[in-house]
Amino acid sequence: MNDGDGDGPGVSGSARRPTATGGAGALLVVGDVVTDVVARHRGPLAAGTDTAAVIRTVPGGAGANVACWAARWGWPDVRLLGRVGAEGVAWHERELVASGVRPRLVVDPEAPTGTVICLVDAEASAERTFLTDSGASLRAGPEDWSPSLLDGVAWLHLSGYLFFSEPSRALVAVALESARARGVPVSVDPASAGFLARLGVERFLALAEGVDVLLPSRDEAALLTGLPDPQDAAVKLSRQVPLVVCKRGRDGALVARSGTVRAHVPAVPATPRDTTGAGDAFTGAFLTALLTGAEPEAAAAAGCRAGALAVEQVGGRPTRGGEG
Repeated sequence: MNDGDGDGPGVSGSARRPTATGGAGALLVVGDVVTDVVARHRGPLAAGTDTAAVIRTVPGGAGANVACWAARWGWPDVRLLGRVGAEGVAWHERELVASGVRPRLVVDPEAPTGTVICLVDAEASAERTFLTDSGASLRAGPEDWSPSLLDGVAWLHLSGYLFFSEPSRALVAVALESARARGVPVSVDPASAGFLARLGVERFLALAEGVDVLLPSRDEAALLTGLPDPQDAAVKLSRQVPLVVCKRGRDGALVARSGTVRAHVPAVPATPRDTTGAGDAFTGAFLTALLTGAEPEAAAAAGCRAGALAVEQVGGRPTRGGEG
């Protein structure tokens, strides 16, 4: 899909064009790596007693999920920088490598790997509630960064969870500085409306100044702008960020540039089992499509396809082989 503005596969205005297409150059994701405990139950939780559930422990984390979906969507060189505890490093490395990702996991000397309990109501459109212990993931700091991490990198993606602790905000700052110095485009997914509200909208936007692509959910876009209508919110955000892609779940996605919504991208029909990681799947596929030369509108369509696959499985990562 081409909106006719001649900007090519990148973003409009002053934003940088991807430096590689057709498989050259790496996608570097910096973000959280956590262990997800997914509990699928039916109906309301029974307070003070037992609620039957199907429980699985799976690898997760918004940053790690994005990396795995980008690799699943065909990008040949996906790298991930994250921080984990000593007890989880071997398992998480194996899982990432098996998904086609090249991990650089920093072992925290004190904190365990982050853990998220995902409560999924199988009778309420598979909507989920998170109980989050960030553990080592938000202890990532500037000491984990080196400008050499951008060697051979065509695109840098930052998980929004990095914005929610002081050490990882410092990591964001040095990573953005390095990317700007090298002309590497940067995208950010705000990641959590709850954490975003506690951080503060103005603070988040100031920290994200200069990024090329923002990928908020409907709730995050509303929070960042104070506008409940996703289209109005996307328009407002796109006056601050060159390309905004608002993820709206079953309503698809909006693509906005320079104060104008350029496309309404429909969702792909799906039967949800677990919506955990659907937005991460969208982001991974979107970035892969963008890097291969697709226009943002077509890249958003790829993101919708990945999101539909994600909600039909349990956990936030793409399945491998016979996994379900």
